[in-house]
Amino acid sequence: MPYELLIALRYLRAKRKSAFISIITIISTAGVTLGVMALIVVLAVMTGFEEDLKEKILGTNAHIVVLKSGGGIASYPDVMEKLKKFDGVVAATPFVYSQVMISSGRNVSGVVLRGVETKTDPQVTNLHKALIEGKLTDLENSPPPLAGKEPPLPGVIIGKELAKNLNIFVGDKVSIISPTGAMTPLGMVPKMKRFRIVGLFNTGMFEYDSTLAYVGIGEAQEFLGLGSEVTGIQLKVRDVYATAGIAREINTRLGFPYFARDWMEMNRNILFALKTEKVVMFIILTLIVLVAAFGIASMLFMVVMEKSKDIAILKAMGASGRSIMKIFVLEGLAIGVAGTIGGVVSGLLVASRLESIVGFVQKLTGFELFSKDVYYLDRFPSQVVPMDVLVISVTAIAVSLAATLYPAWQASRLPPAEGLRYE
Repeated sequence: MPYELLIALRYLRAKRKSAFISIITIISTAGVTLGVMALIVVLAVMTGFEEDLKEKILGTNAHIVVLKSGGGIASYPDVMEKLKKFDGVVAATPFVYSQVMISSGRNVSGVVLRGVETKTDPQVTNLHKALIEGKLTDLENSPPPLAGKEPPLPGVIIGKELAKNLNIFVGDKVSIISPTGAMTPLGMVPKMKRFRIVGLFNTGMFEYDSTLAYVGIGEAQEFLGLGSEVTGIQLKVRDVYATAGIAREINTRLGFPYFARDWMEMNRNILFALKTEKVVMFIILTLIVLVAAFGIASMLFMVVMEKSKDIAILKAMGASGRSIMKIFVLEGLAIGVAGTIGGVVSGLLVASRLESIVGFVQKLTGFELFSKDVYYLDRFPSQVVPMDVLVISVTAIAVSLAATLYPAWQASRLPPAEGLRYE
């Protein structure tokens, strides 16, 4: 073992007369441990929230949407076949999209009407998995008309929150009103059609659950007067993080008037906000480690003052200033490494048991930390990313190392005569 490391480790085991320095050493180590643990847990929670949000966004929306400039796509089966041949594309489905109003007789709400093809939509989106009542095929399977009765109404599937706002249930009848109706001498007359609620869905996203309504693609085309046209084509790809490249390739090869937009581009603002928040939290929580680093620096200053005689003797025996500096750098680094290891271990333990810990605290206090009605979470998300742990560990050790440099440099400049003058 190099003698610098041997002396550094010996200085960490303080004698009885240096008990105060020993307490500061323990506090500094605990500070680094706490900072590293807080960073790992908070970033794990933020990553969990981010992944949960991405999962909900991708559950309702396609990975890539292909639209046509200036109108709908008439020959969409041919376009779908072309799109399926692109590398990375797994499935495709057409859709119709329009803003309408839905009325239950007493309540009215503005919604986005989506016409979907029940056979191919489950291959692209997870709407069928979000259904809490009814089936997606109910949009196409209307009951046969009874003799002497009115023909059965077409089906519509709406979100749980929208049903709550309109105070309607499965089986109830609603009116869907399109502002783009027929032109008359009195002006534009809105078009209205009656539908029957055949299902409810719950995605966990309030924005989707309160503003989306799904009908069969044929009903949407007829109601909106599109004929055989569709608004666009939704695509599912193999790698959700490679959508930008596939969208660019579609734009290049398919050409005008078609253009493709991927899910990251359509949700750029919220994804950028999550990423920025994660970076800011990392910077803020690093201050905890920085405070602990000041504790390491102050402890080393006191050790240098106490060990001035030892430093003078070492120099008199031929130790160089670089060796003296190395002793105190290694001492501070040992504290930083020990604190970082403790923080990583405790952080990973807490992050892996976070859901149980939150449940225990809620049960103990009777206070619901994360209400499902507010946060729309069925679980407490926590996901540890190995790269985050590595960055946190390197940062903590680097900050601890930086804190040792000035006290160690001061120790290396101490003249031997000054240290032995009063001995």
